[in-house]
Amino acid sequence: MSPLKRVKAAPFDAQAFLDSAAMAKTVVQYPRGDAIFVQGDVGSHVMYVRSGGVKLSVLAKNGREAVVAMLGPGDFFGEGCLTGERLRTGTATAITPSAILQVGKFTMRRLLHQQHAMSDRFIAHMLSRNIRIEEDLIDQLFNSSEKRLARALLLMAQYGRRDTPMRTVPTISQETLAEMIGATRSRVNFFLNKFKRLGFIEYDDKLPLRINSSLLSVVLRD
Repeated sequence: MSPLKRVKAAPFDAQAFLDSAAMAKTVVQYPRGDAIFVQGDVGSHVMYVRSGGVKLSVLAKNGREAVVAMLGPGDFFGEGCLTGERLRTGTATAITPSAILQVGKFTMRRLLHQQHAMSDRFIAHMLSRNIRIEEDLIDQLFNSSEKRLARALLLMAQYGRRDTPMRTVPTISQETLAEMIGATRSRVNFFLNKFKRLGFIEYDDKLPLRINSSLLSVVLRD
């Protein structure tokens, strides 16, 4: 099975879902590097990425941070508060200037309860996202750092998630990429230069990183 293969959920228009009922919601702008919420905060809202990118991470008792997932436009997060999770179990950080729509947990519960068709599609959407996170963890355990980096870049460009992937991915530091794939910054720099030399990606100091479909060959290589 291809590492980028996804379990396809029913078509889900998140924006239509959120606009389908008159309900209180707030859009908050976060600059790059700002925490949207921190591990241990009270969970009171479900979040939706309207634009930008978000890193979900967990801090261990020894102070080491593990990146759990990278999210982009159209992704929900913070949904644990809907299941009675009182405190956030991880931290959400904007990795690029981001617009985050926030919906109170009681408002979201009411909407999901009242609109059953939308509720079914929301659940399918969340299950698909959770499967992606599980695949990320498997990727960390069994694939080389080169393949993990290629997969991370392709996912940020939304390959496997939409018919026409974005070629340009949000500006992201090599340190963050290293955290995502469990490698050192020097290894990330080495592989980025290798991918660039082979024509898999395009970037320089002034341009955001652009992904070419040929990068898939790294992920699919045995």
